[in-house]
Amino acid sequence: MQTNKEIKDGYIVDFISGQEIKATPEEIEATQVFSRRLIDEYEFTKDDIQTRPQYHVRKSPSDEAKKEYPTDIAVFKDRSRAESDLIGLVECKKKTRKDGLEQLKLYMDMCSSVIWGVWFNGEEQINLLKIKKDGNIIYREIPNIPKKGQRIEDIGKYKRKDLKPAKDLKSHFKVINNYLYGNMKKDDTSTRNRAKQIINLLFCKIYDEQYTGMNDEVTFRAGVNEDKEVVSERIKELFGEVKRRFSDVFESEDVITLDPDSIVFSIGQIQDLSITESERDVIGDAFEVFVGKALKDEDGQFFTPRNVIKMVVDIIDPDEKTMIIDPACGTGGFLIESLRHVWSKIDDKAKKLGWSKKRIEDEKLYVATTYFRGIDKDSFVAKVTKAYMAIIGDGRGGVFCENSLEPVKDWSHKCQDKIDLGKFDVVFTNPPFGSKIPIKEEKILKQFDFGHKWKFDKKVKKWELQTELNNKGKKAGVEPQILFIERCLQFLKIGGKLGIVLPDGIYGNDKLGYIREYLKKHTKILAVIDVPSETFQPNTSAKTSIMIAEKIREGQQIDNHYIFMAICETCGHDRRGNTIYDDDVSMVKDKYFEFINSPQKFVL
Repeated sequence: MQTNKEIKDGYIVDFISGQEIKATPEEIEATQVFSRRLIDEYEFTKDDIQTRPQYHVRKSPSDEAKKEYPTDIAVFKDRSRAESDLIGLVECKKKTRKDGLEQLKLYMDMCSSVIWGVWFNGEEQINLLKIKKDGNIIYREIPNIPKKGQRIEDIGKYKRKDLKPAKDLKSHFKVINNYLYGNMKKDDTSTRNRAKQIINLLFCKIYDEQYTGMNDEVTFRAGVNEDKEVVSERIKELFGEVKRRFSDVFESEDVITLDPDSIVFSIGQIQDLSITESERDVIGDAFEVFVGKALKDEDGQFFTPRNVIKMVVDIIDPDEKTMIIDPACGTGGFLIESLRHVWSKIDDKAKKLGWSKKRIEDEKLYVATTYFRGIDKDSFVAKVTKAYMAIIGDGRGGVFCENSLEPVKDWSHKCQDKIDLGKFDVVFTNPPFGSKIPIKEEKILKQFDFGHKWKFDKKVKKWELQTELNNKGKKAGVEPQILFIERCLQFLKIGGKLGIVLPDGIYGNDKLGYIREYLKKHTKILAVIDVPSETFQPNTSAKTSIMIAEKIREGQQIDNHYIFMAICETCGHDRRGNTIYDDDVSMVKDKYFEFINSPQKFVL
């Protein structure tokens, strides 16, 4: 078992055995990931699994003395770990698909009791069923492997109540993405088209979970012995239901174009999981995987991890009468988490008042529709947010595809009817940021003090706003996150609160002193939370902090007050994006409220 002793550099603790092992990419990205999956998703126990010491299979089926081939993960019926109870093998070598299959089949050949096998390298996965027929062994790829105690023929026969919340969706999405990249038609393999297809499937999955009774069989499934064409047709019909119910979100030309093999493979990865009950923002995670770094770099889009979002929402703590906007909403992470937060308050209120189920649902729908707004300039991600909000409980009518930094008068009339400056209680956002995408348009810059040049007066030691716009010269233009700070404050009422992710340069760069001076004049800063550089990796190593602030009237005198400051050293994943189980970010909320109740004891 794992102890509290310090782990040597270059080593990790094996999840199953607790032994210290070398931290190879194979171990971190594949063996440890699938070991956890066997526990979390397939309901095996650590006693049913052997990783260290490695289980060795025979050199030949009849050779009882020699066991030469070490397996990465051996799975048994029960804790006895008897050879006759060995039912599954998992190989995690970084091989090609062809070599991985050959090795897996060889090992399965040597073990008479083995029923199924998996080859998984962190990015690709093959599930094999071993069939003995007429004295021969044949292998067939299957959508999934059985859970503990489940028969092979029962794979894909899931009732709604059988689905389990997923703990690591991103690893499933990586596998699906790699499969689609290798199997889609060449004209369809763009990152955005892959994203569209898998997100269409995800919405089918989410819709199916929302509208299937707990004791009814789910529609989003693929059985071992089902005809792939039948599965494909069933899923396309399900997508037709999604489009009909949400005709204002999906368009008639939105179709699932994946071939039956790709549909069945994708379903097999996630069919036994509950997406709607999972902790992560699944659409955000899917987008992170399917849209790639190159596409996101174009617009500085680096989506916010769910634990960071939850921390910010919990600190600001909106209720059912809070007007909320995210002016750079991306795939809706802040909106979705805020909605969940507010709905939990409605549930608590309903218990006290004895509301009926219908009354609760009506109240949640009213709140989602009335108090939630989002804007994103990317039409695809705005559409994803609308669809996601629609499926989990609505609010889609408050999401618009516009450029938040453009003059309000240039927004669509529908957007202007729902969104205006100075009307919001809370702004949550992670704006696009980066020196590669400066804003230079005069019509945008002239709306903002930050769109103009600033000069530091050394005599009075103050920054002075200049009349000249900052759109000329070698370094013309303003980084978008700077303009977003001012736009967010424009959205807020006096007394409204802002939770914003910003690069650390905002807080320490001498040339940006005017921003800090502006913030001191227009806000009461409540908290600054430093998050580690891994937070947005592997997409960007930009160092960021989260600022929580309250808008005040210009010139308003505020009493001296304590500012909560925290430094998080871990964020729940490493620089490659792999899940780790150290997460300082999740602890911040409790520390914040402890500080608020007794700030003096925290001051050094």
